[in-house]
Amino acid sequence: MGRRARREEFEDQALVHLDRVFHLALRLTGNRTEAEDLAQETYLRAFTHFDQFDPGTNCRAWLFAILRNAFLNRLKRQGREVPGLDEGELERLGSGMADGSAPLESPEEELLKRVVGTELVAALDRLPMIFREAVVLADVEECSYKEMAQICGVPLGTVMSRLSRGRRLLRRALETLVREREEARRVR
Repeated sequence: MGRRARREEFEDQALVHLDRVFHLALRLTGNRTEAEDLAQETYLRAFTHFDQFDPGTNCRAWLFAILRNAFLNRLKRQGREVPGLDEGELERLGSGMADGSAPLESPEEELLKRVVGTELVAALDRLPMIFREAVVLADVEECSYKEMAQICGVPLGTVMSRLSRGRRLLRRALETLVREREEARRVR
């Protein structure tokens, strides 16, 4: 395939997912500048390795897998903790999630808060990354279990388990946030 044909195919297959890639990068990083850098890195890697993309397969899932790997590599380079794959450790992380830090604000976050609700965004941001990733991929990006398994590089059962636990933790976090809001109103 010539360079021009390769570029055109890349544009047709991959660039149509730019907004979704950026949105997922923003959910993972919580920071607009980092998300822009991560999306750019994702597309650079995707273009460089586009010959490895199997035409006819899900390009969005392929891009999300590149994005996820780039994000995890950044965490490692920065010396930040990278979520492990040990489900027991994940459950312990999930049970201690109530002390999560405050989310970073961006225009996208503000819009999401107005549309979806402050409590939902705050609760989602409190989830450990590995569970937040599963909930965002399934419920925001509308990925199938199979796509999620491909993106995360884990078995289908692990995806289903993470999503189930993530949704349960999200429900608990929402209940806690609503209770806290009601208690704050009573105190006033």
